[in-house]
Amino acid sequence: MAFNHYAKIKRIIDQEPAGWIIRRIDEPTSAKNFRGEVVNFTHYYRIYDAADQPIKYCKFQQIERLAKALEVSVEDLPVTT
Repeated sequence: MAFNHYAKIKRIIDQEPAGWIIRRIDEPTSAKNFRGEVVNFTHYYRIYDAADQPIKYCKFQQIERLAKALEVSVEDLPVTT
């Protein structure tokens, strides 16, 4: 089974107390996909706990993939800027 970063984030979030939020960070970033290609993004997201501290390993680029992993719609995610 291939590594899935979004599944890892789901496992972390499932253990996190209520009150976490997602922040959109408008800075360019890049990530390597499974084919080894580098994909560039204009922004990324980071998840913060209720104490406003970034949660380790919870940085990602594709909000739709996180929503799918969490089995919710993108509109239901607590995204802020």
